[in-house]
Amino acid sequence: MNKHIAHMILACMMCTLSVFSQVQSGSKVKLARVKYSGGGDWYNDQSSEVNLLKYVSTHTTIQTDPVYEFVDLSTDNIFLYPLLFLTGHGTMNLTDAEAKKLRSYLEHGGFLYIDDDYGMDASIRKEMSKVFPQQKFIELPFNHPLYSSHFTFPNGLPKIHEHDAKPPQGLGLFHEGKLCVFYTYETNPSDGWADPDVHHDSPEKREASLKIGTNIIVYALSR
Repeated sequence: MNKHIAHMILACMMCTLSVFSQVQSGSKVKLARVKYSGGGDWYNDQSSEVNLLKYVSTHTTIQTDPVYEFVDLSTDNIFLYPLLFLTGHGTMNLTDAEAKKLRSYLEHGGFLYIDDDYGMDASIRKEMSKVFPQQKFIELPFNHPLYSSHFTFPNGLPKIHEHDAKPPQGLGLFHEGKLCVFYTYETNPSDGWADPDVHHDSPEKREASLKIGTNIIVYALSR
């Protein structure tokens, strides 16, 4: 067997087994931050995942490991996590190899959540078109299961930050009819996950952001 093909098969198996083991055997769930090139600050607000995972553990039966960890798309380490999180300001770039690896991850059970921290929209759409060239982001209807997977959001995404004063949008990419990439635009929930003194969001905004973050994790693990 060609070594490259064998390597890809092994990577896919790792992803599938990782998702299965973390969801079914009660292993503690982590949310890995995606490190990318292109100049965007992929590393900002490192308390965000920690606080969200603590909240999820408190308000659901999901066992979490509330730590900050990042993963480089150029490595096979992405297959060790059922959930990836990508955010930042500015721009991101994916090499062809990274796009191919990310697509394999998503097609074999992985889930990617992208939050535009501001200014990333153009590059997100451009670079994710390398991952799924035949797709464009589609806005999820308010009755999509993600908006009721744990807490109920009858009007879709909460508005956390104003940015350009546009309505918040929850957009998706799909594999075999299932949402595998969720992209939040003009709302920035992950800023609300950060420690209170970082963005000085109101308690109500922080609670809404943590609740929608919980829904994302619950939905991703129960698809």
